[in-house]
Amino acid sequence: MALGRGRAGAGSPAARQVWDSGHVEKTERPTVAVVGGGIAGLAAAARVRAERPDVDVVLLESSPDIGGKLRLGEVGGVVVDVGAEAMLNRRPEAVELTQASGLGDAIVHPATTAANLWSRGELLPMPRTLMGIPTDLKGLADSKVISKAGLARAAMDAVLPASSLDGRDASIGGLVEERFGKEVVDRLVEPLLGGVYAGHAREISARAAVPQVVALLDRDRSLTKAAARAMSGPASDTPIFAGITGGVGRLPAAVVTSSGTRVETDATVRDLARRSEGGWTLVVGSTREPRLVQADAVVLAVPAPPAARLLSDVAPAAALELARIEYASVAVVTLAFRLRDFPEVAGSGFLVPPVDKRAVKAATFSFAKWDWVRDAGGGELLLMRCSLGRHREEHQLQRPDEELVEVALHDLADAIGLSVRPVDAHVQRWGGGLPQYAVGHLQRVAAIRADVARQPGLAVCGAAYDGVGIPACIASGRRAADEVLAALAAPAPER
Repeated sequence: MALGRGRAGAGSPAARQVWDSGHVEKTERPTVAVVGGGIAGLAAAARVRAERPDVDVVLLESSPDIGGKLRLGEVGGVVVDVGAEAMLNRRPEAVELTQASGLGDAIVHPATTAANLWSRGELLPMPRTLMGIPTDLKGLADSKVISKAGLARAAMDAVLPASSLDGRDASIGGLVEERFGKEVVDRLVEPLLGGVYAGHAREISARAAVPQVVALLDRDRSLTKAAARAMSGPASDTPIFAGITGGVGRLPAAVVTSSGTRVETDATVRDLARRSEGGWTLVVGSTREPRLVQADAVVLAVPAPPAARLLSDVAPAAALELARIEYASVAVVTLAFRLRDFPEVAGSGFLVPPVDKRAVKAATFSFAKWDWVRDAGGGELLLMRCSLGRHREEHQLQRPDEELVEVALHDLADAIGLSVRPVDAHVQRWGGGLPQYAVGHLQRVAAIRADVARQPGLAVCGAAYDGVGIPACIASGRRAADEVLAALAAPAPER
């Protein structure tokens, strides 16, 4: 077995051939510098290009490739996603950007969305929930995920007084535990949120991470009834997720090509300063050979830690709040197996409650979830992936790639009876990849943006602010673009 190695910043087959790096030169036309080449930065750049063709846009990315958590890798001779592999379809931003980038015909939806829970050593069908909130107690009982005692406690949701946050924030775990008890949080909410944030339900902000759940509090005294109504709304027949044939990792290169954004890779921005006459100076490159880049406006589309460093002088209050945002590290282990060797499985994969103390927190049967992945295997190879790593459990990932593969195989043997070796494996590490939305996150983001807004022509965006999913990051990038465009259009202050 050949082991493919991956890390954040490693090469992306699709993105590598899109541009030639070159020096940025200030022109007579207005210039916007976008710092960070993840999907939020790319969306910001594309928005500026679309709204103001007369504005020069340069995107500065510190790693060798664009795309951030959208990345392709080759496993068993098949190119698949080794980062994000799906985008929320019920929000419009990701689908819109995909269509605008020329990949509209490649949008696909999962062949199956039936998921499982590997709980207490059994692979059980996932009951119908809204982010872990049961929509049907009978269905919850039939799933056998919750014990009889846990079901009796969950049934109290129907008779408890209505819950209300009264304008305050709370953890999603605390909110659900108040209504349904500890077991529903441990066995349903934790694995679902763990798949999104790699965090802990009793620490994650309800208002920031699951506002749709908070909105239910005013709809019915019973959260079960409110969740059931929400799940049966007009969008209930719309596929929840979408993908792209060939991988979501194709999107970054398509955005660059379609928007005509000028990109520099291996271009680390080390400092940011406001010019006395207006506009910004960025220090770019190595410490030995730095160069100065001038821009009329700047969008910072980088994670919270580097954003905090760049803002330490120009927006110190924002920098302080950004420095307090914690991150989780995760690893994606992609495995290729011979079709004849793989056991029969049901559904698109499984989630694992952290209370069961397993290393794998989620597994996706990519060959079952996406028809294009199965087709790419040519009828001989099946590809799947496992996700490992949770907030404050970075030590679990401090092992060689080969050991992470063995850990994944060990859990797969127990979960689905896998007894064969893969023909190939790929480990993609995302160090500090997922921001944690602690209780009070919305207030923190508001304070950050208020401080940044005091500097005309400066905006921030990315997964640290309004959501970690692809559509949320695109929306964040577009918002930042609109903010700097408004600053460019404003009359210059009198001196």
